[in-house]
Amino acid sequence: MPELTGKPILEVRNAEIADIPGILDLTRRVYPEESAYLPGSIRGQIHAFPEGQFVAVFDGEIVGYAATLQVAESQIFRQHTWVDITGGGYASPHNGKGEWLYGVEVCVDPGRRRAKIGKRLYEVRQRLCEEMQLKGIAFGGRIPGFRRHRKDYSDPAAYVAAVREREVRDPVASFQMKLGFEPVMALRNYHTEDRASGGHAALMIWHNPYYDPHEIGQPISHRGRETVRVTTVQLGARWVRDHDDFFAHIRYFVEVAADYGSDFVVFPELFTLLLLSSEPQLAPHDAIRRLTEFTPEFVERMQQMALALNINIIGGSHPTITDDGDIQNVSYVFLRDGTIHAQEKLHPTPDERDSWGTVGGDAIDVIDTDCGPIGVMICYDSEFPELARRLADQGARILFVPFCTDTRHGHLRVRFCSQARAIENQCYVVTSGITGNLANVDNLDINYAQSAILTPCDMPFARDGIAAECSENVEMVAVADLNLATVRWARAQGAVRNLRDRRFDLYRVRWWDGG
Repeated sequence: MPELTGKPILEVRNAEIADIPGILDLTRRVYPEESAYLPGSIRGQIHAFPEGQFVAVFDGEIVGYAATLQVAESQIFRQHTWVDITGGGYASPHNGKGEWLYGVEVCVDPGRRRAKIGKRLYEVRQRLCEEMQLKGIAFGGRIPGFRRHRKDYSDPAAYVAAVREREVRDPVASFQMKLGFEPVMALRNYHTEDRASGGHAALMIWHNPYYDPHEIGQPISHRGRETVRVTTVQLGARWVRDHDDFFAHIRYFVEVAADYGSDFVVFPELFTLLLLSSEPQLAPHDAIRRLTEFTPEFVERMQQMALALNINIIGGSHPTITDDGDIQNVSYVFLRDGTIHAQEKLHPTPDERDSWGTVGGDAIDVIDTDCGPIGVMICYDSEFPELARRLADQGARILFVPFCTDTRHGHLRVRFCSQARAIENQCYVVTSGITGNLANVDNLDINYAQSAILTPCDMPFARDGIAAECSENVEMVAVADLNLATVRWARAQGAVRNLRDRRFDLYRVRWWDGG
């Protein structure tokens, strides 16, 4: 079993006083031509509004910083400078009764920009805005393309209008527009040290889609916490030239899921069998042992994919040799903070035991993620209700079921049991299967799949208990938003309340560890 990473490699959290030296080093790397931040200004930001200051930490080093304050609407939609509205960077104008968040700073280490750190910082700020039920976020955004286009647009207002209409692409403002911000006007002489922007800026605005001025104490259901977007990949078995070809194909689907804003993407059970397609055909037992040799590379490349694309990856399953020499079917979960978790398949099928010598694992527990606890049941495991019940009791509201079935009968066993697990545990179940065939890979000769995102059956959920599903035996993805608050409601107030109505006076399941 490879060594797993339990500590986040990339973490976004609130800034602390102890982070000040690291933040100052970061700003010097980002702004070598401008006046450096002072320790007192960072300290002032943290003390004025601790909830609004964030750092991104990569492998122990601060590689991103976002500073925020709260201001009144009347201050925003008029000409202002960075010094005036931020108190010279000390955040002294912070107004706890203000209707808007105002971005003082977002900076990212130039050497770490492929890890989508800037996007993560914007997202955590948007989440804060939603939680505080404010109108939106505003800031004076840099327009470094203005200097290059000054011959065509001598006035900053004309340049900002051209960027807004997408006639011109600005390296900063256009990126911020992709994140949902809109340039509404030019701020003249906003930051005189920003030479590339001519000292000017664009007032960028993001409106909180959940803000309702007519509701006080409104319930919040937003993408950051309550609504989780999931993508299931129904993968077609295909020949690959080499390992690079395989991982490029997998990365394509991860990028699709990330571009759709998914929090999770799930792949099928044993999808790494495709790696054997470029090698001479081996007997089943030899083939599975050969596949275990690729485990370190698989884990490393999938971890980097999750980090780079800012998405949690349920890595289907991959055969792995354990410390005692057994071969287990293991689902690796690669979280976007760099941590890696593993869930063994507890119940190998008779064919897995006979053909490959696969041995079942010993434990199943939830995996904590930034979207709450989740559970993984590999294929046949979904047909044992005790497993899903244990995961639900531990707090899981989403269960992932990677599967690999050869016939329609096999597929329907997984499908019907997964639907049952969603109903009896009042949770979501996401299945992902492989389809097609590979003639030179044993046990991948025929496959049947119709992957789906399943829900409980009650009034707030999808009519048929299916949030989304793939077409039968076609390589494709299915995407759905899953509201975790609705699961909480169903468990507390639904038409039936399976978890609550159990008769512990008559029956219970006792696990070996007491769970």
